[in-house]
Amino acid sequence: MGGPRSGAEVEHSQGAPGTATTRDGRELFYMRRPGAPDAPTVVFESGLAASRSYWAPAQVAVADRAPTVVYDRSGLGRSAPDGHPRTLQRLAADLGDLLDHLGPGPFVLVGHSWGGPIVRIAAAANPARIAGLVLLDHTDEACDLFFHPSVRRAEKIGQAISSLLARLGLLAFAHRDLLAPLPDDAKAEMRAEGFTVGTIRTRAAELASVVADMTALRDDPLDPLDVPVTVISAGRTSTGMNARIRAALNASHEHRAEQHRLGRHVYAPNSGHLVPTGDPELVAAEIHRMLP
Repeated sequence: MGGPRSGAEVEHSQGAPGTATTRDGRELFYMRRPGAPDAPTVVFESGLAASRSYWAPAQVAVADRAPTVVYDRSGLGRSAPDGHPRTLQRLAADLGDLLDHLGPGPFVLVGHSWGGPIVRIAAAANPARIAGLVLLDHTDEACDLFFHPSVRRAEKIGQAISSLLARLGLLAFAHRDLLAPLPDDAKAEMRAEGFTVGTIRTRAAELASVVADMTALRDDPLDPLDVPVTVISAGRTSTGMNARIRAALNASHEHRAEQHRLGRHVYAPNSGHLVPTGDPELVAAEIHRMLP
């Protein structure tokens, strides 16, 4: 427990390790790179089943402009599992507990995929400490296709395939393109921690309430934040996201940016859905726009 430790561990590409305790006693593992002390702390929130490690290229690209924090949600990486339903509100509350542990802020929150709605809800819960949001190809309730039964069927098929590959020890090989851009230390940790049977169980737990959670967001919209909000859309199709889905999702991203007075919508032209590893320099550039 406690804050980041010092010593040789600081030499890791993602910084020094630490743990934060949630309101009900679970420990969340995080890593923190130092940066300019007068800059907001940049906190990265991962997509489904993704640990802290795939943020390493973007985190390194931010360099020393600001402190950066990556962490593992409950049941992922080195964080303790959660015996309660993993609803979107609970995920956002856990992020809020991490922010409480890190200090008063301000924070720039960066969310990829399912991490997008998590950071939006966490920011809305305490907007005074938020300096900006960067949403990377995020899941958005304005995308009507998201609610189509075909998407649920695809999720179930993907879950079954991932579960089988994890049991066979082949899931890391299936995601070798994701691993390739990572620094050696983050790559080794993600290979060891990110493709386990437990990871896939956590993915299933987070998927269980996705439709209900997104329906609630659609029916009871969050208030727009009066801070810079950048939405980055992938420019390429990728596994599970054909041209039709990509167009619908990107349209929802444009809509989301338009809801904020300081909203901005940009494309990652050379990246599919995995923008954090596909175009980390663009991610860093948009974060830099929000720093003093």
